[in-house]
Amino acid sequence: MKKIFLLFTAISLFTACSDEDFDINRDPDNLSADGVGLSVEMPSGMVGLAGAQGSYYALVGGFWSQYWTQSNASNQYKNIDEYSIGTNDYQGGWSAMYDALGDIRNVKKLALQQQNWKYYLIATTLEVQASQIMADFYDQIPYTEANNREILTPKFNTGEEVYDLMVADMKDALSKDLASSMGDSPAADDFVFNGNMSNWKAYANTLLLKLYMRQTEKRPALAQQGITELFTAGVDFLNVDAGLTQFEDAPSRSNPLYESDRRQLNTGTNLRASTTLFSFLNENVDPRKAKFYEAGVSLNQGDFNSLSAPTSFAVVHLEATTPVYFMSKEESMFLQAEALERYSAGAGAKAKYDAGVQAAFAKFGENGASFVATGGAYEYPSAGTFSDKLKAIITQKWVSGFPGNGFEMFFEQNRTGYPAISAVPQSSSSYVPGEFAYSVNGTTGGIFPKRMVIPNTVKTRNPNTPALETVKVPVWWDVN
Repeated sequence: MKKIFLLFTAISLFTACSDEDFDINRDPDNLSADGVGLSVEMPSGMVGLAGAQGSYYALVGGFWSQYWTQSNASNQYKNIDEYSIGTNDYQGGWSAMYDALGDIRNVKKLALQQQNWKYYLIATTLEVQASQIMADFYDQIPYTEANNREILTPKFNTGEEVYDLMVADMKDALSKDLASSMGDSPAADDFVFNGNMSNWKAYANTLLLKLYMRQTEKRPALAQQGITELFTAGVDFLNVDAGLTQFEDAPSRSNPLYESDRRQLNTGTNLRASTTLFSFLNENVDPRKAKFYEAGVSLNQGDFNSLSAPTSFAVVHLEATTPVYFMSKEESMFLQAEALERYSAGAGAKAKYDAGVQAAFAKFGENGASFVATGGAYEYPSAGTFSDKLKAIITQKWVSGFPGNGFEMFFEQNRTGYPAISAVPQSSSSYVPGEFAYSVNGTTGGIFPKRMVIPNTVKTRNPNTPALETVKVPVWWDVN
């Protein structure tokens, strides 16, 4: 049975099929790999990816990007908050993601055989979306031999190899002539864009932009060349959200983070407002604070042994119907803003930044126009240095990832150093709102987490698994 289907399913919302066709207790992997229709298996892969990304990795990402911290009234997530995740923790995330990749890669294989370039582009984009998350968390992962039924112990590619392979795969899929695509066209089975291939091309271009951007510090020449080629070619980048919006406030049909933290655990108070993000929003009188957190004060990051009354600390606000974003409009805007600052002398960067901030406000029913206007709290530092501008872009990207995309902001903090790391604890009067603070109960000697540990279930089953690294060891592109 697919583990992720135990968490939730949105597949029953696919109006072309009945609930029985997508019973959550049926495993599409048990069907013949070559006999599954593209329109049947693709939704399974999409939902599996959304479930893995939106539950396991969203939870860890929210802690490590310091959106929330463990309540001092419980201990459900102490190992994440104190940076002590080990080989026996969160094994389900790895399994769920590779389960989803099994469906996605089978769609890609069949689409290639059938010369159905529309499904091929979609499957490749989703394959890279999932693999990028895994590579950025674990560094070395199976890629070239992964999800092959004839290879039970796939080799691990290095993180650098995975990035090169993902870039090549994205370029290959984007090179296909969609007008000559054979067979059926995606429609209602496409939970993301309902068959709009222009949006898929824009999403694929933006994902390629992200892959290059992630390499700016480690391989600056390669990153500059790749990004410059994209802008010179005048490709379209994402101007809408790419994600699943079909969730319902019902068991097994809700947002996966809400489902796993609130409904499955039958509690709503494990996650409390971290002083890091809470103080930043409070300092800037940002109305999103009331949308992110319930009433109360913040808890310093990792201070789960605090003797203060638990009821005083603000609970993180999660909703059952919140979409899972593979990539949001605002993330696309911030990626473009940074690219323009780095490689186009800043021309147009402010407009992209402003659009990103306002899109992030709009997600929560707020208007961000006054915040980016002259004199506003988030006014773009047009006259500042590149570092000033990068800080503004990454800081606003960080805020915009709440609640489900904190893992991306964790990666970005490791890449850029923004938000900055505080030199003092959050209990100090000189703490700067919004700066990352080492967990009060951290177990890594002052070193922030840089990766996740490959699960023991992988190590024991696959002799090709590389030597295990601790959370303190950076992935290949992280030179900070």
